[in-house]
Amino acid sequence: MSNKTAVISGASGDIGISLAHAFYNENYNLVLLYNKNKKPIDDFIDTHKYRDLEVIALKADLSDENQVDNAVKEIKDNFKNIDVLINNAGISLIKFFDETGLEEWDKIFNVNVKSAFMLSKAFIPNMINRKKGNIINISSMWGISGASMEVAYSASKAALIGMSKALSKEVGPSNINVNVIAPGVIDTKMNNNLSDEDLEVLSEETPMGRIGKPEDVANMAVFLASDKATFITGQVISVDGGFIL
Repeated sequence: MSNKTAVISGASGDIGISLAHAFYNENYNLVLLYNKNKKPIDDFIDTHKYRDLEVIALKADLSDENQVDNAVKEIKDNFKNIDVLINNAGISLIKFFDETGLEEWDKIFNVNVKSAFMLSKAFIPNMINRKKGNIINISSMWGISGASMEVAYSASKAALIGMSKALSKEVGPSNINVNVIAPGVIDTKMNNNLSDEDLEVLSEETPMGRIGKPEDVANMAVFLASDKATFITGQVISVDGGFIL
């Protein structure tokens, strides 16, 4: 199998599906990891059967070590090498800090950080042996600047940034790139709690004058995984239309 292979977590979300489209168009085989919502992935697979590419969907709660181990085993059974790992799985929590429970805090970190740790740990040895590989972690602009009423979410996304920077130094000698994309306000279901008025205000606060699209994030991921970005590592690249400048 000569095509490269990309593993995408959180693949059933709007950004995840956009990542799938973008990497499929770059002739990658795909492993699409999801937890609850399979329909977008089924729809994607149904409409992408015309190329000689393999696309598999795996259900797993990525905060659960056993489920991650089972998913990794199945991935390794299907693909000899993983070229790109995109840790995109994430959940949010809008809540006052003093009302945030320990269970909620742990859940945020388990999904947003622990899953990236476990998946990266699973595939890095093969990348080191091959002296090539690419890890792209999807953080958030709030991981850079912090958001009121989103302390747990902001902290988890900041942790992902710290992990990525340190890991990039550790695996750089093995020619492995590790970078972070920090999206701004993106038109996804995660922002369904925002009213049209809220979105209008956010558009006005964004120097580019609009809300971001999932494709904006996916296009950056494709670039970071390409041969044009081989000397870029340990970087946090904001895809936010200038929101946090």
